[in-house]
Amino acid sequence: MSDTPGWTSPGSPSPEHDRPESSQPTQPSPSSQPSQQPTQPSQPGHPAPPAPPAQPQDAPQGWGAAPPPPAPPHQTPPSYPQQHQPGGWGGWHPHTFAAKPGVIPLRPLGIGEILDGAVSTARAHWRTVLAIALAIAVITQLVGTVAMRLWLSDSSGIAALEDNPNPTDEELRDALGELTAFASVTGIITLLGSVLATAMLTIVVSRAVLGRDVTIGEAWQDSRSRLLRLLGVVLVVPLICTLAIAVPTLVMAVTGSAALVVLGVIGGIVLAVWLWVRLSLAAPALMLERQGVFAALRRSAKLVSGSWWRVFGVQLLVIVLLTLVGGVLEFPASAIASIVDGGDAGGMFDSGFSDMSWTYLTITGIGAVLASTITLPISAGVTALLYIDQRIRREALDIELARAAGVDTPHRES
Repeated sequence: MSDTPGWTSPGSPSPEHDRPESSQPTQPSPSSQPSQQPTQPSQPGHPAPPAPPAQPQDAPQGWGAAPPPPAPPHQTPPSYPQQHQPGGWGGWHPHTFAAKPGVIPLRPLGIGEILDGAVSTARAHWRTVLAIALAIAVITQLVGTVAMRLWLSDSSGIAALEDNPNPTDEELRDALGELTAFASVTGIITLLGSVLATAMLTIVVSRAVLGRDVTIGEAWQDSRSRLLRLLGVVLVVPLICTLAIAVPTLVMAVTGSAALVVLGVIGGIVLAVWLWVRLSLAAPALMLERQGVFAALRRSAKLVSGSWWRVFGVQLLVIVLLTLVGGVLEFPASAIASIVDGGDAGGMFDSGFSDMSWTYLTITGIGAVLASTITLPISAGVTALLYIDQRIRREALDIELARAAGVDTPHRES
């Protein structure tokens, strides 16, 4: 394992070859060896004690040795965490010992520990996390606010659609062109901001797991060489999911049956969700293992294999929580903006694009910036920690992390 910022896996072979050499022969404890007492001469009238059974010379020590005797009643045998069992929703026993050099204990994580680790990373490295998230949120929202004011608020085509239930073809073309220009500009800026935030915040999380500080310069230095590849992942995954919906829908549409078209849409959505979960760990795999685009996608699919429902549940829970948090932060800003702009709090649901002034857009933009500043680090942190947790469960990554952090190697069962 690399000790540099943003640790990487050693070649990322298949999980079957990434396990530590825990199957090396071990010497049995003295309690498991048959007692080698010298043979006492038999006394007259007393039969000689039976000789201990001979142990085969070629029997492998450790795996073939007799189990140790049970602990006395007044002692409690040590409890070690069960490893390499891809888990469901159940967390791991909190009383088990595990080193914790950073924001998470080095053992398989429960869902609460993943969420707590993401929040703890934002708290422990708040200067770096806040600077990255706030800068990206401000730039993204600033571009979105200006674009909305220029293309939508002063748009004659949009205004015609809002006031006229029967617009002409020319008005429809004008409105569609302005909406396309707005969506293109804001979509590109949002995409680039998401890539940059994911890259730098993933590096911060990887250092936080080892209990090390990281500056903005270090996060940028370690992530900038992989931004284009990460952009490729961010573009390819939605494209794959879109094709998963479009292809079954088009195939069913050829039949001309509305019922089959609906069935194709539903099947496509299910397939898209399944693929999205399978590929959801590609970004941290690319950043922390220095993989290529398609190698990172294959890596994510391999890590999620056998744990699809668990990964899906964690990702869905995070999306719901962050949506609620974002709504709680943005709703008051929208209400205040509507009141300051001369309306009332209830009128914000009835206002169209043409009614949005600079004052309204500025206040709502502030609320959106606050929401993004909080949700961006949590989202990136959960994805990175979920990736680390899957590697701990499947590949004993906790041992490598312990060595990199300079702590005792976690106990493991054979």
